[in-house]
Amino acid sequence: MSTSTHTNSPSTPDPTIPEPAATLDIHLPTSADAADIAPGLVTLRRALHEHAEVGLDLPVTQKLVLDAIEGLDVEVTKGNGLSSIVVVLRGGQRAEDATGVVPAVLLRGDMDGLPVQEATGFDFAATTGRMHACGHDLHTTGLVGALKLLHRDRDSLPGDVVFMFQPGEEGYDGAGKMIDEGVLDAAGPRVKAAFGIHVSADQDLGVAYCRRGSYMAAFSKMSITVRGKGTHASRPATGRDPIQVGAMLVGQLQEYVSRRFDIFDPLVVTVGQFNGGTAPNVIPDFAQLVVSVRSFSDEATTRAEAELPQLVTELVAAHGLEADVDYERVLPPTINNDGEADFFLETFADLFGADRAVERANPIPGSEDFSRVLERVPGAYGHFGAALPNLPVDEREANHSPRARHSDDGLADQALFLAHLAGRKLAQLAQN
Repeated sequence: MSTSTHTNSPSTPDPTIPEPAATLDIHLPTSADAADIAPGLVTLRRALHEHAEVGLDLPVTQKLVLDAIEGLDVEVTKGNGLSSIVVVLRGGQRAEDATGVVPAVLLRGDMDGLPVQEATGFDFAATTGRMHACGHDLHTTGLVGALKLLHRDRDSLPGDVVFMFQPGEEGYDGAGKMIDEGVLDAAGPRVKAAFGIHVSADQDLGVAYCRRGSYMAAFSKMSITVRGKGTHASRPATGRDPIQVGAMLVGQLQEYVSRRFDIFDPLVVTVGQFNGGTAPNVIPDFAQLVVSVRSFSDEATTRAEAELPQLVTELVAAHGLEADVDYERVLPPTINNDGEADFFLETFADLFGADRAVERANPIPGSEDFSRVLERVPGAYGHFGAALPNLPVDEREANHSPRARHSDDGLADQALFLAHLAGRKLAQLAQN
């Protein structure tokens, strides 16, 4: 696609009206350009998938990405405390925005896998007990593709693009660590907008999803140790049973949430771990619970942090026991900027048809550390269907399953979409 943007100066200059931006002639990649690089993207995705790595240290993944972008006219910075890669692509048209700076836009792709034994049956399946069960191999590949596409038209870009290749999304706060190392300011001035997409193994291939406002949940973790008094299981009255009190907490947490939090701004509370006891004839001294708390707004997140530990402490005390409670905010909610969410869906619809751009009615209860970026920069995050095209719906398995099978048939579209998000946003910023 070739996009030309023109601004005409008024015939009589008015000192109260800002000087209009210069005429821009912006060329963005076409579907033919994306199809041209598609075979290389499939090869890269399968190599990444086969060599899945977990956490912040991804040496093989990092090298595969660096090899894939070798020779491009870009600025590359590797992370200090993690295997991140920050790439800055400089646009050839240095068009200043309304604030007097050359704008920059950020695109992000996460690179890490999960500690899952793969059971997809792919001939490129990982065999090391680590798996790209969440599709980050596609995220990384799509971002490489967007870089290659925009690199071809870099002379016409009216600003810069920052490519954020991030490790450690799966519970390691890689986004926060990259922000600490300066990714948002990698181009010089802070990026003006940021975008990311997440593939889904159980959603229709090539369909994009987004929504305004709350998009994904905040994640907090509450760790509880119920301290009682151990005794013989046949004589519970001579002790204080922490397992019974812990079991009471499981139900009371659910009841409290359902009565005290608005169903339209809810909490999702799950006791994911409950450990206690060593033998059936022993009441132990303590039991431990670990609770996952999901929320969709800063207000609900703050209330949960204040109220749930107090609830636990008082309920346990009512039974004559004590509780140690550690409450940790792990990730904030992922909140899309309204205008950027509209821009996300409008761009996708323009490229691929309105029937493939879906506005979600409700947020997603999973969590995402791209929320760290969207706390600081206006932007949008959405999903992209990557189900195998001929797989019946009832045989699709969700992300994080050992049988999650993501198709690489949508990689070219994914790369093209990311490239257009950046290119069109730069054009918009340069004209405002």
